[in-house]
Parts: sequence; C-alpha cells; structure tokens
Amino acid sequence: MDLLGAGTLFLAISLASLLLLSSWQQMSRRGKMPPGPTPLPLIGNLLWVDRNNLPNSLIKIPFQEPGSSTWQELDLPVPMDLLGAGTLFLAISLAGLLLLSSWQQMSRRGKMPPGPTPLPLIGNLLWVDRNNLPNSLIKLSKKYGPVYTLHLGPRRIVVLSGYEAIKEALVDQGNEFRDRGHHGTFDWIFRGQGVAFSNGEKAKQQRRFSITTLRNFGVGKRSIEERILEEAHFLLEALRSTKGAPFDPTYFLSRSVSNIISSIAFGNRFDYEDPEFLSLLTGILETFRFSSSAQGQLLDIFFGIVQHLPGSQQKSFKMFSELKEFVAKKAKAHQETLDPNSLRDFIDCFLVKTLQEEKNPDSFFSMEELVATTLAVFIGGTETVSTTLRYGFLMLLKYPEVEEKIHEEIDRVIGVNRTPTMEDRLQMPYTEAVIHEIQRFGDILPLALPRRVTQDVQLRGYTIPKGTEVFPMLGTAMRDPKHFARPEEFDPQHFLDEKGQFKKKEAFIPFSTGNRYCFGEHLARAELFLFLTSILQHFHFKSAVPPEDIDLSPMLLGFATIPQTYEISVIPR
Repeated sequence: MDLLGAGTLFLAISLASLLLLSSWQQMSRRGKMPPGPTPLPLIGNLLWVDRNNLPNSLIKIPFQEPGSSTWQELDLPVPMDLLGAGTLFLAISLAGLLLLSSWQQMSRRGKMPPGPTPLPLIGNLLWVDRNNLPNSLIKLSKKYGPVYTLHLGPRRIVVLSGYEAIKEALVDQGNEFRDRGHHGTFDWIFRGQGVAFSNGEKAKQQRRFSITTLRNFGVGKRSIEERILEEAHFLLEALRSTKGAPFDPTYFLSRSVSNIISSIAFGNRFDYEDPEFLSLLTGILETFRFSSSAQGQLLDIFFGIVQHLPGSQQKSFKMFSELKEFVAKKAKAHQETLDPNSLRDFIDCFLVKTLQEEKNPDSFFSMEELVATTLAVFIGGTETVSTTLRYGFLMLLKYPEVEEKIHEEIDRVIGVNRTPTMEDRLQMPYTEAVIHEIQRFGDILPLALPRRVTQDVQLRGYTIPKGTEVFPMLGTAMRDPKHFARPEEFDPQHFLDEKGQFKKKEAFIPFSTGNRYCFGEHLARAELFLFLTSILQHFHFKSAVPPEDIDLSPMLLGFATIPQTYEISVIPR
C-alpha cells in the first residue's frame, strides 16, 4: 500500500479510535461473565495462546477460582489485571504511541533511500516473513533497488543488496559504516562490551589487540596448522569409532573446531566427552538456532519489550549467561595463577594488558571486557566453521561426484603416508573451489552483524542519517548473477577458470568486508581445508537417503543459516 503523508496519519488516527472503541466495548461486556485473562485492546488474548497449538494453550490458560485472588495455572505468564480504567488507559497510551510513531515516520523521510511505507508501530512487518527474513529482504530489493529503507517495528534500517552496494558502503566509506548495529540476543549478553559488539575507540583498540594476540599464538602461521592437525587426529579416531554406522555429525564437528579456539583462548583442549564442554556447545548451538528463528527475529525487532516477557528467549538468555559464567570462571582462575613472564593463552595476554593500563582512567581493558571479548572469540571460533563443515558434508552427500574428485586430488597431491598442509592448497584447486562453493552456497551468516553509520552519510545520492542501522546482505553478494553464473546452484566451477585453476572472486565475502571483517578468517580457512582434507583422506561419505532426495534447504534461516539435521556414515577408504 502506498500510504503517504496524510494517509499514514489518517490510518494512525483510525487505529487509535478502534483501540478506544475496543477498550470501551470490553469494559461494558464484563458483567457476570465467567473469569478469564483480561483482553488487550484489539488483539484480545492472542499473547496468551500459541497459534500453532491452540488446544494446548486453552488448557493452560491461567484462571481464578471464585473468591480467590491467585492464579491457579502458572505454565503461561500471569496476565496483567487490566480492569476498567486500566484498560482504557492502556488504549489511550497505545493510541498516543500510534500518533507519535506516525508523525516520526513522516518527519524522517527526507532523502532516505526508497522503501515500503511503514505502518505505525509495526513498520513493515507485514512485508516480511520472520521465518525467512533474508529472502523477504531480497524480494524487496527487486522492487526498491540495491539500497532501500525498511522499518522493522521501531527500527529504521537501510538494506544493502548486491556486491557493488555493499562495497561502496563498507569499503569505500568504511569509517562511516564501521559501528555495530543492534542485535537483540547478543545485545542482552554483551551490553556493548567486547571486541565484537563495542563501538568507537574501544572497538578499534580491542580489535587491534585481538588480531595481534591471535597472530602471536600461531594464527596464520605453521604452528596453528600443527594444532589443527593434532585435533584432526582426535576427530579421525572418533569417526573410526562409529564403525560405519549412521550418526549426526553436529557434535563431532563442533567439538573439534571448538577445541582449536579453546586451546588459544583458555590454554587447553577439552575431552570430547567432557560434560561441561558439551553443555557449552549445546548453549552455542541453541542460541544460534534461536537467533535464526521467528521468535529470535521478534526479539530483535521489539527487544525493549520482548526481553522482559516469558518465552523461548529466556532459555536462550539462560544459556548465554552460563557461557559467560564459564568464561568468567576461567578468567578468575587465570588471574590467580598469572605469570606475566610466561603467557599461556589469550586470557593471560588480556590480563597483562589490563594490568598495564590499570592507571589509565580511559582504558578499554578490564575484567568485564576480557570476559566479553573472550566469549565473542570463543563463540565466533566455534559455531560458524562447524556449521559450514556440517552443511558441506550434506552437499557432498548430495553430489557424490564432487566428493570423488576431491578424493582423486588428495590421492594425487597428498597420498596416504603424510598429513595435509596448507601449502597443499596451491596444488589442489578443485578442493579449494569446493570449499569456497560450500561457503558461498551455504551462506552461514546471510545478513552479517548489523552496522550503524557514525555520521550523516551520502550513498548513491541518498542521505543516511547518523545512527541509522545498516543490513549488509552478504548472501546477495555471493549470489549476485553479475559475479556467479548459476548463483542458485551448487557448482564448484564458480571458482575455477577454463584451465581448471582456482579463480578468486571479489564478491566472495563470507567473512564480511571493510573495517570490521571477521579477523578469524585466516584461522577459519585453515580449519576448513585441513579438517576436510584430513577426513576425506581416510573416509568416504555414505547416506541412507538417495542423493536426489537430499534436501539442501536450511532448517532455519534468519541471523544464521542452519542446515537440516541429518545422519551420515563414514566408510574407511
């Protein structure tokens, strides 16, 4: 609907009037009706029921016994006792918010990029599918162009679609687009602390420190290869123990990948059966799943309200709190045994940096920042690579001819008598192309983490006001038909030239680009190559499902792309 100017204001006034009328009707109907949860204006008791399971919700509705002031059923939140004037007051308040929201949206238009006209309070929520936000944003870009404005509830966002638009913003004007935007789940746990979710000078200093420290512990060097290959040995033993039986590869992969960053961050790897370790991995996995669900999208959009309500977000918050407590416990133990002359890991280095700056009132290094930064490094170094490998295995089950070509290249270049090295990549263009295509097609973080502009900025003739959030849709760059001939198909040829040699593509940006690209990129590339080649050197994959029946569509698609759960068998070669 093209509701502009006065039309939007008229709609707001109409909705406000309906709210008042609904409230008055609900008050007048009370009489001696049976008890029940007090309805809200217009929506009634919709917040009390699950539309996917209405019968169960009706069973669990809280109720009052006659003469009692207590609610007997506590499975659902106790409804607000909005009686009489209280309901009317709520209706008037909501009406005022509608009018204010409408006025603000009208006054903000200016020279912003085009986009669908927002409705009061809910913005453009009717235009998007919360179960598949990235696809909704892509559809809108086809109508409004590669740079457009979207309102998700109270959030005003500029969406960037396609490689050129993303590059013009994040690279060509990197300083203006460098700040981190809003993300409900991560905002709740990090609260603006740590290397990933801070802004300004704090983000610069912590990023510089983190990159230097990771490099000092071998990232980008031969020593990190040795650490990955050592962990690959444990993974191969675990795979052999399956004896060809089908299994879910989720935790096999996440344990191995996480142990690499654990050895850097905490100074040690975990045993694969360590219950605390498995609990941490479950927390990370479930948090990513929640953030990619419709409920997670709702939290992001209406964070100020939804964070206080009961629901699945509270379980996610609890898991995140446990992760944070684990890191805090590790930091405390390191603090008590710290030897500045013998630094064991990332935490030790951060502690020393904190001591060096303890007399600096403007320091950005503290125990709170240590916990937040270490947690961000731990989570980032665990889930994205393990999910990429898990998705990649499913793609190889779908396309066994691709797996067979990797086997041939491994046999020709590496053989069976030695372990792979990163130097082998130069002689294994097909394997490199497959890994890149897995990342491109899998598109694990389709929206990346949101950005925020640091000042009023011009982009393609539009004005983006200071503080506006930006969604750089990385997935649209990696499925840009200008750069990839068959963007919707899995095809390693996207990264091979006519001679079969590996070919770089500038639109391949799974680690983002610009000032805040993922500084774990070198570690991730090493893990993907060494784990994949180590496994395929010793095994080939088998599925109980015929290749043509394997579904590559994601289970969840939101903040992250979560592949379908599946089982795989690994057969010794």
